[in-house]
Amino acid sequence: MVKLLATFIATMVTMPILAIFVVYWLSYIVTKDKKRSFRLSVDLSTVFFIIAVHYLVIIIWGNSYLWVILLLLIMIGMLFVFLQWKYNEEIIFRKVWKGFWRFNFLLFSLGYLSLVIYGLVLRLKDI
Repeated sequence: MVKLLATFIATMVTMPILAIFVVYWLSYIVTKDKKRSFRLSVDLSTVFFIIAVHYLVIIIWGNSYLWVILLLLIMIGMLFVFLQWKYNEEIIFRKVWKGFWRFNFLLFSLGYLSLVIYGLVLRLKDI
């Protein structure tokens, strides 16, 4: 059972787009609500996209730049807190977190797709 769970998690990290579909499918079975299932699948798959980008960077360039990813996440979080304060004159952390997390989904999913294409082109040039 542990080996099966480890294989499932490794697959989700390797192919986070598959994680979106799996989480959507499972949450739709439970909730029967398409909108809520989609939001949940986006929110949960963000973690897989961040991890996948990290490992793609290691594979392509041979170094871990996890510190850059963490610094980027902190800076984006600070930006969202600042913007929330600037426009609303108060900070509602639930809104900040939701915007921060969904922006990271967009950023890291685009980063993932870009790195996959870049890695494929790089490997095809080596052949």
